[in-house]
Amino acid sequence: MKKIEEFFRLKENGTNFSTELIAGLSTFFAMSYIIFVNPGILSQTGMPYQGVFLATVISSGLATLFIGLFANVPYALAPGMGLNAFFTYTVVFS
Repeated sequence: MKKIEEFFRLKENGTNFSTELIAGLSTFFAMSYIIFVNPGILSQTGMPYQGVFLATVISSGLATLFIGLFANVPYALAPGMGLNAFFTYTVVFS
């Protein structure tokens, strides 16, 4: 726990581990809809639901890990719904 606080410089940033843990869990639950909605939209184009589901989970997880570990900022990254909806309903269906 001490190493985590030192690595992310939590005291410097005026926070602690438990606050960051609660914030991370809150962010995950607020954004977790993307895990199910994104494959639901893109599977209408003929893409396999399971493949899009796995790609969404892996890309979101890796992007969030990289930005947290390398940039040391508390951002969560996931695919944008607007672009996915545009692709499905405008590009593919028209």
